[in-house]
Amino acid sequence: MRDLAARSRTATLPGHPAPEGDTRIRTNLPHLLSLEARSRALSFLPRQPARSVLNGRHASRLRGRGLSFEELRGYLPGDDVRSIDWKVTARTGEPYVRVMTEERDRPALIVVDQRMSMFFGSRLNMKSVTAAEAAALTAFRILDQGDRVGGIVFGDATLAEIRPQRSRAALRRFLTAIADANGLLSADAPAVEAMPLSRILRATARIAPKNHLVIVLSDFDGVDDEAERLVSGLARRNDLILGLVTDPMAHDLPEGLRLVVSDGTLQAEIDTGDKARHRALSEMAEGRLATVLDWQRKYGPPVLPLSTGEETLPQMRRLMGLGPR
Repeated sequence: MRDLAARSRTATLPGHPAPEGDTRIRTNLPHLLSLEARSRALSFLPRQPARSVLNGRHASRLRGRGLSFEELRGYLPGDDVRSIDWKVTARTGEPYVRVMTEERDRPALIVVDQRMSMFFGSRLNMKSVTAAEAAALTAFRILDQGDRVGGIVFGDATLAEIRPQRSRAALRRFLTAIADANGLLSADAPAVEAMPLSRILRATARIAPKNHLVIVLSDFDGVDDEAERLVSGLARRNDLILGLVTDPMAHDLPEGLRLVVSDGTLQAEIDTGDKARHRALSEMAEGRLATVLDWQRKYGPPVLPLSTGEETLPQMRRLMGLGPR
């Protein structure tokens, strides 16, 4: 870190330098690969524990693999009467049943935000690291369940797309893309215009038009009306999960702090002891959370709130009703 502005952007203040190779600050491919064994503590199958945030009021919000029609055949003793095709039965005068088979797999697409807005952390991890770890844990578990997995990894000026495949090579490409994007994050990186979330959601809708499991891991900075419209469409056609990554400071901004913030070129000092300024900053953080929760209320996608103040796997297990392990 070269100056106070740079340290403020990464929440590492004077006297607390970031250790070299600290994966809480910046992740890498070996660290993401090391999460494979721990990923088995999760489940993204449709049958979810009662306390899981992925469970709706009456049933799981994850529909899982669909059913494909295979054939019509005559009714045999022991067949489930619910499978009787009443139209064909009425037309022929003989009972017929519809034979359905479960689809072989359900493709999953994991969208990972690695923009500069994610390069912040006040307690344990950077938001970018929490999102990267959650993506790796999820990808390993989904592939282990037999489903195809791919992803979209985006920064302020970078975008990588890996279409869902049942392939460890494809999963490694996905994790490599995450590590590469994370490695570009730097407190003294040149300021560029952030990539709009709506552009990423358009790419998501193109790759996952329907019947996918779509997981978006982001702080949802810069959402607009188009982003909401795209979220609505994705939720109608897919199983959509919104992984909202936040930092504890966003929910409990201390008073009486003097913070220096910078975009890499310009910097400004913010005094949270000023009550009006403190209220404005708190309302901004709460407004983003309220927006994503409103999407859950209107369109149904469950929100998985992930905090940088805790280790990633334990809180994912807790949110999914799996308890400590």
